[in-house]
Amino acid sequence: MNLSFKICSMFRAAFVLAALYVAPAKAESVNLWISSFQDKAYYEKMVEQYRVKVDQDFSANIQAFGFREMPDKLAIAIKTGTNPPDIVQLDEVLFGSYLAGEVPFVDVAERVKKAELDKGIVPQRLKLFAQGDAIYGIPQSLSAMVLYYRTDLFKEHGIAPEDIATWDDFVDKGRELAKKNQALIALDPTYFEILLRQKGSDWFDRAGRMFPSESEAESVMDWLYSLNDEGIGLIPERASIFDPVFFSSMVNYGEVLTIIGADWYGLDMIQQFSPELKGKWGAMPLPAWKDRFGVPGRRTSTFAGQGLLIYKNSKKVDAAWKFIEWVMKDNEANVERFVGGNSFPAYQPAWEDERLHQPTEYFSNQKFGDLLSRLAPEVPEVVMHPKRPQAVFLFQENFFSSLMYGQISPKETIRQMRVMLKE
Repeated sequence: MNLSFKICSMFRAAFVLAALYVAPAKAESVNLWISSFQDKAYYEKMVEQYRVKVDQDFSANIQAFGFREMPDKLAIAIKTGTNPPDIVQLDEVLFGSYLAGEVPFVDVAERVKKAELDKGIVPQRLKLFAQGDAIYGIPQSLSAMVLYYRTDLFKEHGIAPEDIATWDDFVDKGRELAKKNQALIALDPTYFEILLRQKGSDWFDRAGRMFPSESEAESVMDWLYSLNDEGIGLIPERASIFDPVFFSSMVNYGEVLTIIGADWYGLDMIQQFSPELKGKWGAMPLPAWKDRFGVPGRRTSTFAGQGLLIYKNSKKVDAAWKFIEWVMKDNEANVERFVGGNSFPAYQPAWEDERLHQPTEYFSNQKFGDLLSRLAPEVPEVVMHPKRPQAVFLFQENFFSSLMYGQISPKETIRQMRVMLKE
């Protein structure tokens, strides 16, 4: 056999082997839908870290939608089956609407136990995206409510945070300021359920009854009305503390001294829309309600907050869960949520990292993480119900302004809402 024949035979053999070899199939991208553009940047960074630390072949197609846009996009994707997400980031305020029929998300209760997330996540928050024994989502934030206050304006008016331990104290200070034509707080429709929940009630109870304590609901509505009526509070131009116009006008011009908001509100929205006020904000526990014996209650409440859920018909459930488990437990992922200006994590083991307890320059070098971790045990549960999203938006859009200007009574508001929601 001559040399040229041998070489040709070798090439033919190599060609046959190459033809028979099948390269490992590259994993398809996980479709991840995010409900804020701020979080999109965070998750792009997390995917890169996950590729380095866990799975170099992992890839994700990340799309961001607006908070109110997400439910419509998700409904269309579920109905048509066209390009649905594998993982969806959903706000707890919207979650209840998916509980009316067959829940379109994977029950991850057993996976949560296996990953020991049930031991790490604040218990009240773990029940956020749940129904019965089923767990459909993992919460990202503690969402503890605090009272944000202007440190410079408090000093100017001779007010110290410790002077306001109860809502009675708050009203007393507000009346003093009102005499000087200075409002103490910006008012918002979300305050109703925040303050109601702080009192220990909610929109619904676990038996599904709406306004389980009518007297408490009426008292909160009356109280909010009195703040507006006495000039202690001001209603923003578009009746929302979440509107950029609120910051460019009322906040930046010092028309109000305080705002009620969750950890994410201060870390994200205030800093994003009022960067020039760095060093002029602080945070304190919510003033407490007193019970009928005059004993002060909890110093925080909760409202909203994002979670990660897996679409039930996803073909990549295992890959999706593996990423969720990692992003919820990884220390750097949790620290990044806080220091990157997003939210304070609900995963308690991450709180041991000293970076969560460093002075926060924007908040006058206050150790914001210390305050939030102290308040965590007092964060109340949110009672989920299929009609809760409707109740939240119905109150905001149809009743809040009328209530604040005395055009409708709290009792009539409750009656009409029950009729409209068929409760």
